[in-house]
Amino acid sequence: MGGAEVFTYENAKRWVNAGHEVTLFTSQFAGCRKEEMSDGIKIVRAGGKYLVYWWAKKFYKKRFAKENYDIIIDEINTKPFLTPKFVDDEEKIVALIHQLAREYWLYETPFPISYIGYHYLEEKWLKNYVETPTVTVSKSSKLDLEKLGFKQVFVVSEGLNVEPLKEICEKERHPVVAYVGRLKRAKRPDHAVWAFRLVKERFPSAELWVIGDGYFRKVLKRMSFDGVRFFPKVGNVVRRRLLKKTWVLVNPSVREGFGLNVVEANAFGVPCVAYDVNGLRDSVKDGETGLLVESGNVGALAYGLINVLKDENLRLRLSRNALEYARGFSWDKSAEEFFRILKYIVDER
Repeated sequence: MGGAEVFTYENAKRWVNAGHEVTLFTSQFAGCRKEEMSDGIKIVRAGGKYLVYWWAKKFYKKRFAKENYDIIIDEINTKPFLTPKFVDDEEKIVALIHQLAREYWLYETPFPISYIGYHYLEEKWLKNYVETPTVTVSKSSKLDLEKLGFKQVFVVSEGLNVEPLKEICEKERHPVVAYVGRLKRAKRPDHAVWAFRLVKERFPSAELWVIGDGYFRKVLKRMSFDGVRFFPKVGNVVRRRLLKKTWVLVNPSVREGFGLNVVEANAFGVPCVAYDVNGLRDSVKDGETGLLVESGNVGALAYGLINVLKDENLRLRLSRNALEYARGFSWDKSAEEFFRILKYIVDER
């Protein structure tokens, strides 16, 4: 699951544990069950990646409208379900938007769809929600939404699936930079590889651990060189064991909702050098838990990494601060914040 899916699931199961009923409608996939219970959440699946939106409307009309829900949370990931156009049984609608797609259109879709999406479609779709109470996960996303005319936007903090370490653990003897995340163009893992080439000139024994998988891995493999290691098929336990040993995380994404992988790294005392973009400027406290550099500037990214690797005092200070920062995140806190907002919205009517 990606960060948005983790956020949804972790909040939902805590609401169930508190005595509430939650149904999660989502797309189906090969070999899945059409309906099942998981951690008390009723999961209903229909449609694939593109048809799930049509099926959502159909399920609402034929089934969900009769089940007396108080709130419908419309989670928007680029293309919305457009619930304000068809939900009509007095349920309150709340939009959940982790981030705008914006530059993702240019990185992840072909022309002319990329141009149409970036300049026209996303804003047209989201205009249907400007009067809808909306939840997001960072101040950056809140500002983006308010610029589009959203009237009521709440920020709910992200959580953490690991217990932060009590103290910084032993690292690899040689410098290790970690990239953790999906390997896709918009995450710009190629920038991490380019920056690492400059790091390698300064630290010949250094390694870059690319932890994650995706369609872009073939491209990265072709451009890689000595010291770049790939860990594409690892579970949470192995990923976290690897992360603990690294010296610094690099995140060159074009934008994020918040950057859960940054806080997870922080929980192991690993600071982050990232591009100064929406989401990452929320999860990385510049000069405190990591460093922010100019977006798209590979030289600046490399320079930031080199500074952290060469300056032990800086690295230890950032690491200690990162560890302390991570202790402020929990899914219990997130679920409580989110539910308070939902209750407030229901009580308004």
